[in-house]
Amino acid sequence: MIDKVIQISKEAGEIIRDGFGKNFSVEIKGSQTNLVTEIDKKSEEAIINFIKQEFPSHSILAEESGTHETSSEYLWVIDPLDGTTNFAHGLPIFAVSIGVQKNGETICGAVYDIMRDEIYTSELGSGSFRNHQKLKVNTNEDLLQSVLVTGFPYNVQDNPDYAFERFISSLKNSRAVRRLGSAAIDMCYVAAGVFDGFWEVYLHPWDFCAGKLIVEEAGGIVTDFFGKNINIHSKQILASNNKVHSKLIDMLNIDRSSIN
Repeated sequence: MIDKVIQISKEAGEIIRDGFGKNFSVEIKGSQTNLVTEIDKKSEEAIINFIKQEFPSHSILAEESGTHETSSEYLWVIDPLDGTTNFAHGLPIFAVSIGVQKNGETICGAVYDIMRDEIYTSELGSGSFRNHQKLKVNTNEDLLQSVLVTGFPYNVQDNPDYAFERFISSLKNSRAVRRLGSAAIDMCYVAAGVFDGFWEVYLHPWDFCAGKLIVEEAGGIVTDFFGKNINIHSKQILASNNKVHSKLIDMLNIDRSSIN
């Protein structure tokens, strides 16, 4: 199945690459910061058509068109273009992300970093890879030497879940903090040892279904902000190399009583 996931990830990536920098329609979803382009929709349509042809009995959860539910034990979780804002503004950091679950457990996934032509893949129990090269999280144990990455939800103006305070805390307790605009790529970079940790709130299942497995199969860990297990519907995501995980938990669980 992973070969099929890779195949359609790259086919969808070609649609996106061909549309990058061209004229395309842009719509606003809900808020001024949440965009969708016609390229998102074309990518998703290609992926769904592929699944219906290759695995017609499987269920689908997709960002733009929602749930295509069957009685299957398999569920494809699709982000046809993760990093739409980057794409729409000409910033070449975006990806296709596809995870496949069986009975609620992610068994394989792929994230295609389109403009770098790098495909991150993983199968449950078989490790994680970038273009067939095995990935391993880094071994850094010092939070002050860590390079972290994060993102903000579309309602960031409301400061959901103390997003601003947690960001400030991260700046004070790490070497650097980055914000790429694609959660799927963020998690792959944790798996590859580029970043020591990633956190975000209010992600959707399609944002991190594949990325979670890729991090874990590279030796990392993914929990909520308190170290508890999560699923694809969880609203707090903390991924790391495992070595700094407990320190990241301490960093994120700031003393709220001091915030006024």
